[in-house]
Amino acid sequence: MISLDRKDRFDWLHEIERLDPDTEYVEIYRIMSGHEFPWDMNQSLSFALFRTYAVPSIGRLLAETGEFTERVQKRYDDTALILESVLEHGFAHETGRAAIRRMNQMHRSYPITQDDLRYVLCTFVVVPIRWMDAYGWRPFTEREKVASANYYRELGRHMGITAIPATHQEFADVLDRYEAEHFGYDDGSRAVADSTLELMTTFPPNHLAPKGLVKTFSYALMDAPLRDALRYPAPPKPVEVASRAALKLRGRVVRFMKPRPEPKMVRDMPSIRSYPGGFEVSRLGTFPTGCPVPHGGGRCTDARPETAART
Repeated sequence: MISLDRKDRFDWLHEIERLDPDTEYVEIYRIMSGHEFPWDMNQSLSFALFRTYAVPSIGRLLAETGEFTERVQKRYDDTALILESVLEHGFAHETGRAAIRRMNQMHRSYPITQDDLRYVLCTFVVVPIRWMDAYGWRPFTEREKVASANYYRELGRHMGITAIPATHQEFADVLDRYEAEHFGYDDGSRAVADSTLELMTTFPPNHLAPKGLVKTFSYALMDAPLRDALRYPAPPKPVEVASRAALKLRGRVVRFMKPRPEPKMVRDMPSIRSYPGGFEVSRLGTFPTGCPVPHGGGRCTDARPETAART
């Protein structure tokens, strides 16, 4: 049992150092996400998903479904809540299994390749590591990097993804190669990215600033290959430096805060707004019927609740 009596800033890190990243990776990742880096993990994982839009086969498919352009708030919430349900309850728990089942039912309704699924999984491992190196109150330790890779290896296994990288270094290599080969412009990708950025301007405290300023700040955090693939403008260099410096300053301030005794859950964040009365994991996401987008000979399943219950 983990004590909630935390006073020293590094108490949670000491707890992590007592855990085995090869067998207790779920508990390590829970501490990382809920106690050590809740805001940074949420931001970096959101940015990880945003990067995937720059792969045309991913961005185009998301645009064709309409979920990220017509119902972007709900799609954002559903993604975050499904992923959090797996982490909170674990892979063996009924609720964790229900969340994975929902994710798989949705994915199997569309012609998503193993390569694209593997790349998305890689972003969940690599982007938070690089975000924390740049902006976190401390970087991930090697133990945390190993636990993160092991956690997503297990998630990927439950998703039926093949040829999953074995280490966080291999995850990074796969991601970098895939982006170098596949990043490119697509109208659908740009539409999904625009819709997501528009949603971000409504999140507290972003909603207090002019939309143009929020978007410029976002451009400043993107690397050149990502901006080029989506055809976003590069902000003036002083703006980019100031934007990144602001996040680094936040990290220095957070370093002196007290450790968080209770986990901060994604569902309690002000950016999650679709379910003010609560939610049921089995009802999250979409339930497409038939083949909602053209399939090139791939598998298509019916994700309606009455059909999904039999999977």
